[in-house]
Amino acid sequence: MSEWKKFLIGDIGEVIGGGTPKTSNAENFGGAIPWITPKDLSERRGRYIGSGSRNLSESGLKLSSAKMLPEGAVLLSSRAPIGYTAIAKNPVSTNQGFRSVVTNELCYNKYLYYWFTNNRSALESRATGSTFKELSGSSLKEIEIELPPLSEQRQIASILGALDDKIENNRKTAATLEEIARALYRSWFVDFDPVHAKAAGEKPAFMDEETAALFPDRFGDDGLPEGWEVRSIGSVGEIVGGGTPSKKEPAFWQNGHHLWATPRDLAQQKSPVIFETENCVTDAGLSKISSRLSPPGTVLLSSRAPIGYLAIAAEPISFNQGFIGIRETEAISGPEAYFWCLENMEIILANSNGSTFQEISKKAFKPIRYLLAPYPVRQSFYDYAGIIFRKITILNRENRSLATLRDTLLPKLISGEIRVGEAREQVEEVT
Repeated sequence: MSEWKKFLIGDIGEVIGGGTPKTSNAENFGGAIPWITPKDLSERRGRYIGSGSRNLSESGLKLSSAKMLPEGAVLLSSRAPIGYTAIAKNPVSTNQGFRSVVTNELCYNKYLYYWFTNNRSALESRATGSTFKELSGSSLKEIEIELPPLSEQRQIASILGALDDKIENNRKTAATLEEIARALYRSWFVDFDPVHAKAAGEKPAFMDEETAALFPDRFGDDGLPEGWEVRSIGSVGEIVGGGTPSKKEPAFWQNGHHLWATPRDLAQQKSPVIFETENCVTDAGLSKISSRLSPPGTVLLSSRAPIGYLAIAAEPISFNQGFIGIRETEAISGPEAYFWCLENMEIILANSNGSTFQEISKKAFKPIRYLLAPYPVRQSFYDYAGIIFRKITILNRENRSLATLRDTLLPKLISGEIRVGEAREQVEEVT
């Protein structure tokens, strides 16, 4: 720590704001210049960002106070909300909701990224404003930062980065696995590719003979695979609702050990599986929820505010009234229910109603059409998809452990409480 030195943010780099051209002029947008807003940062995953939902044109950049930021610039949202941070993967521009820093030779940009991540509350405390809080460029420049030597900054960022890299790789792998399973579901149960192939006298692509034999070689008069049955989702799955025990009764919540999900849990995790929740209920709290615990494999579909968050439970779970739960039966597995919901989301939304906010009730949900394939076809799909979802669950659990380790090491490394060598040993054990 004797080698660490104190600086001001203004000493270690150039602080640059952003801007927005007139939105009424369409010619200011749609060009090739990435333009980042705080919302873009809130929706991203990982440390880097290279584009936002909109681009500026050259004229849009010139007609605003937005500046081009070089690759490696550290973006920091300065209002609504304060503290989102990312590293520019390529040259970008931002709107006025940012105070970005282009570091100099005193500070390694990736170290500053982690410093901002660890000091969000300190950044927020320097914000001012009556309508909404904002961190000005001058205030950011005056914030004190204590830095180790540049070589140690690089090592600290490398240690934390190894964990973030592993988390990101796991996330991408999980997303790819989900897409593979969804493509298989769509091929078999939506597009009927194996049936079309056999009807044309061809061998179904990417399918062994045993699996191909499970599918018919013709369609019925209704245009559906011969032998498949039109049912309703309510007749194949066990449809349940949720509830909320009184928050005024501590006995329902204190030291609770039963998972209790809200749509917020799904919004935060953005994963196809759920195995932990922000809140848990006690046995007494669980007794106040009519559906009690739903078993692993249950699909949770948020039914209001908003409709459409979706996940498969990896653990026994209860949930609030903002969900419709689809429990597995002999006629439907969790993966089938999950992908059926994804493929039929427009129909689900079309069956919702409400004046204050849109909601789909169990009564409106249960009659929605469901095409039931013969058991051998469904079992074969589950043999594939079940393995995939178990792998996704493993990856998500590992990411939770990695994130916990990263969040534990981050403040200790940034403050010098723990040294690089000790932290590296802990990281090497898991990466």
